[in-house]
Amino acid sequence: MQIDHDALKPGNVAVVTGGASGIGLACAHSFASHGMRVCLADTNAEELADAAASIDGAIGVHTDVADRSSVEALAKRVRSELGHVSVLMNNAGTGGGGDALSNPEGWERVLGTNLFGVLHGVQTFVPEMAESGRPGLVVNTGSKQGITTPPGDTSYNVSKAGIKVLTEGLAHTLRTMDGCRVTAHLLVPGFTFTGMMRKRLPEKPPSAWEPEQVAQCLLKAIDAGEFYVICEDNETTEDMDHKRITWAVQDMIENRPALSRWHPDWKERFEAFMANPLKE
Repeated sequence: MQIDHDALKPGNVAVVTGGASGIGLACAHSFASHGMRVCLADTNAEELADAAASIDGAIGVHTDVADRSSVEALAKRVRSELGHVSVLMNNAGTGGGGDALSNPEGWERVLGTNLFGVLHGVQTFVPEMAESGRPGLVVNTGSKQGITTPPGDTSYNVSKAGIKVLTEGLAHTLRTMDGCRVTAHLLVPGFTFTGMMRKRLPEKPPSAWEPEQVAQCLLKAIDAGEFYVICEDNETTEDMDHKRITWAVQDMIENRPALSRWHPDWKERFEAFMANPLKE
């Protein structure tokens, strides 16, 4: 999908973390289709080499986003080999940290990659992007689990909720800076057949989107100037997403039990809410 955006111009530079597979690689291909020079950053050296080889002129840089010095080294190399960055996509992520009472090592790993990885990318790249006066885009990959926070992998939910808040704050900061032409966007994928899922499932579930569909959704939203890029999938519609988000917010407004959507006493009321249209 081609869009006319000043940051997505031939010769401009895009940096994508978690770019060796899945959504990151699909978005990198989209940026390259606009004639951009692409840098892919990832911890998986083998996949990274293959991914970089799949994009003409792309470079791959082994990077651990949880380590600020590794991200700073990435920025130094990009600056040296490619030049000014016009698009930064903080996409690297992981899961499996556990619930609130378990696995402290898993929590550190998930928060380190998902939340601090995004913060490291933002604080390392964005000041220079913003101060340059050139058009730019920052895309941070969140999750619906950071908005509706289902039970299960609480560490993942916390990290993605943090990304949402971080990106909202970044967007506000950027629009208050004199002469800044950089905008921030929160990508919220639906159920997507990513690289991690491919390792567990032999084929794509019918309900999942391909990463390329997420990339198209992102470009369409950027073209429309949208901040929240909430993607559908093959079983979850925009209406369903809106209702689930509304219900989650109403837990606080109505002081219902935490995560009432999954509380047995609220099961029938939630189902009735989902079956009826949202009130205007």
